[in-house]
Amino acid sequence: MGAFADVKNAERFTTALQKKGIEAFYFRKDNGIYAVRFGDFPSREKARAAAARLVADHLIDGYYVAPPNEVVFKAPKEPGLQKSPVEEIRQTREPKRTEQPRSPESAIKQARHGDRDMGAIAARTAERFVGIPYRWGGDTVVDGMDCSGFVRAVYNLCGVSIPRTSRDQFKAGEAVTRPDLQDGDLVFFGAADDKINHVGIYVGNGKFVHAPRRGEEIRITPIDESYFEKRFVGARRYF
Repeated sequence: MGAFADVKNAERFTTALQKKGIEAFYFRKDNGIYAVRFGDFPSREKARAAAARLVADHLIDGYYVAPPNEVVFKAPKEPGLQKSPVEEIRQTREPKRTEQPRSPESAIKQARHGDRDMGAIAARTAERFVGIPYRWGGDTVVDGMDCSGFVRAVYNLCGVSIPRTSRDQFKAGEAVTRPDLQDGDLVFFGAADDKINHVGIYVGNGKFVHAPRRGEEIRITPIDESYFEKRFVGARRYF
């Protein structure tokens, strides 16, 4: 990851990485700094090797290898002590208690609760992009970040790999009805199931975050807004 105070510098760095064929995107951290996250590597060693090449090419002076599910919006209080998103959320929601033996039923319920924790993390992560200029990502920076590239970037930050296009994303997830929508679900729009042309991330209260057309900012929009109400095709769940 790289970090910049000026969004334009983050954008330029993202552009340079993508020209080298490296998947990259930037996002805003709690302290207002823009961080650039790049690469999707099967191991820490391969990530370090790729970063070392960027150092050799004078694109970066240093780097930090972040696990896919690491909380990236806040700096750790001490080096090496960052928690996974699920641990972070559970510690704020659940009081400390003595561990008790669990029945299979309770274990299943806890697993499902953990899945929804990740859905909430995806929703909150998506909201972090709101207001960022719609100029980056997708197949090339010049083309701008398409809607499917945006949701893929958010899920990548949550440690989940999903297909690149909105049509393939619609095919891969678990079908969810509109009344059953939960935070983190993907919502799809288009003329029909086989003509999907837009996707966003549901963030609760009947709203979703999405990347609109180039030149506009990533935003939160009600699903029942006239344009999207008429084109809502369905929703998919990955957590």
